[in-house]
Amino acid sequence: MTIRNPKPAAFDERGSMSVQMVVLMPLLFGIAFTGLQAGLYFYGRSAALSAATTGARAAAAEGGTTTACHQAAAEFLTSLGDVLTNPGIDCARTATTVTVRVTGTTLSVIPGWQPQVAQERVQQVERVTR
Repeated sequence: MTIRNPKPAAFDERGSMSVQMVVLMPLLFGIAFTGLQAGLYFYGRSAALSAATTGARAAAAEGGTTTACHQAAAEFLTSLGDVLTNPGIDCARTATTVTVRVTGTTLSVIPGWQPQVAQERVQQVERVTR
């Protein structure tokens, strides 16, 4: 007795799953790594803005200086760990305002790509007026 295959050879689906995986897996990994990289970028931006705000508050206090600004922002970034590498902190203080700009490189899961972030905070200086 001979058993015949009910499907013709043209509709044979053997190996189709591995072809689907070869096509879909890079796409799925790409989506996952893009989402992870976006999260790391926005975390780095948030850290830079928080450091700039911390530095601006230190310099805007009555009697505050740009040295206090640098120190406060650097201590804040140190407390976070490796969120920003090669951070740059620029503080400028006038009679009425403090401007702090924090730049750096965020973490990356994509080899060879170093996303840069820059955040700026401007705050009024505390002063006694009549």
